[in-house]
Amino acid sequence: MKTILALLLLLPAAAQAANCTFKGIPLHGRVKVVDSFADIRVQAVSSFADLRVRKVSSFPDHCGEWQFTDSFADFTVQFVNSFPDLRIQYVNSFPGEN
Repeated sequence: MKTILALLLLLPAAAQAANCTFKGIPLHGRVKVVDSFADIRVQAVSSFADLRVRKVSSFPDHCGEWQFTDSFADFTVQFVNSFPDLRIQYVNSFPGEN
């Protein structure tokens, strides 16, 4: 009985991870880098990342595909060295969540 209850409590977290979002923001699309007041604070790392990101020049439709832009962004990011919301790793293939 306790294991069923534990699985039910973990279900919302698993469902959120499956749809590739962070606080309701899809983790794909057009991204603008800002110095302050960002939607997501990120830290670029080489290992143990929360999200693998592939830079694309068009059609950022899948999880982890980011197109960097200066206008009409879907969300904004701020690169930080400490206390990030997400840790990202740049990759050339297989973007998405770990």
